[in-house]
Amino acid sequence: MRRRLLALALFMSVCPAAILAQEIEGDGKPSPAWDRPPLPDMALGPADARVTVIEYGSASCPNCAEFHISHFGALKAAYINKGKIRFVFREYPHNDAAVGAFMLARCAPPERYFDYLDRLFATQNSWTNAPREGLAAIASELGMAQPDFERCMADEKLAKAIVEGRNLARSHGVESVPTFYIDGELHTGDKTYEALSAEIDRRLGK
Repeated sequence: MRRRLLALALFMSVCPAAILAQEIEGDGKPSPAWDRPPLPDMALGPADARVTVIEYGSASCPNCAEFHISHFGALKAAYINKGKIRFVFREYPHNDAAVGAFMLARCAPPERYFDYLDRLFATQNSWTNAPREGLAAIASELGMAQPDFERCMADEKLAKAIVEGRNLARSHGVESVPTFYIDGELHTGDKTYEALSAEIDRRLGK
């Protein structure tokens, strides 16, 4: 596999992230809820919730950050925390900085994944200007030791798995972020709490 140094000197070693730009042939069909990526799903809410919401997002995507900063909190309070939905976040990095950010979140303990994700979105305008330094600062703030951060950024297997997950979603028709599926059905409406809430309530029989 062809290799190159990651853009913006994000990683400390040569990494197979050239596959990030690789186009994958697909049938153009929406990605169903059961279509599992190479890495375990990161989720909030009970596994047996009546409704499952899947978001495909990129850590460096401004629209994704806008959703999480302005709308996700309300969704979490009204549905996730009350056990009404299971929320799954799937990584869809659209540049090397996002690959590194997702690597950082994946290197944290699983129960801290969404803490890292929240921090990445909240400080997106800052760390994307200098990804390596910015991600190192986030790691330090959230309690990750520097040697652990260095090992994380050099984990080629993890980088490849994250990108393979993106390519799998692309092969099934995910073309932009954020993209939402509700019970396996593509949500084409506004990416707001109000729009998602209406779709969720319809499935909950409200």
